[in-house]
Amino acid sequence: MLFLETDMEGKQLFYGEAKRNLKKWGFCIGGGWEYDRGFFDGIMDRESGETIYLRMPFHVIIGQLDQDNALIEFEQPYVIKHVVHLGLEKDGSTLLTTVWLGQFQKPLDFDGYIQDKSKWVEFSEEAIGDILNDL
Repeated sequence: MLFLETDMEGKQLFYGEAKRNLKKWGFCIGGGWEYDRGFFDGIMDRESGETIYLRMPFHVIIGQLDQDNALIEFEQPYVIKHVVHLGLEKDGSTLLTTVWLGQFQKPLDFDGYIQDKSKWVEFSEEAIGDILNDL
């Protein structure tokens, strides 16, 4: 995990506005959200079961996350790498289980080693700068 130094931390937006604006940049709400917190993920690189994400966590100040008018505040963004299993499930009994349900496997490594750290930090910090200029 590589923490980033940006002006995103502390930025407050309404959830609906953040969701619409960040979607234009390729971000979506991460699957592990709660009513009082969540994160936006943007894929920076994906290759051979390894995905590098730019993750922008936030917490809810007013309201609940399932409402567009919930006020959110961003926390320190970071880069993270997930490594997933690409092979067949040994206990999968059908092609459907192997192909369709297999996409929901937990990553083998939620915080994999990131090579060329300075490249991803620089790229991510520039991307967040561009996003902030667009907000």
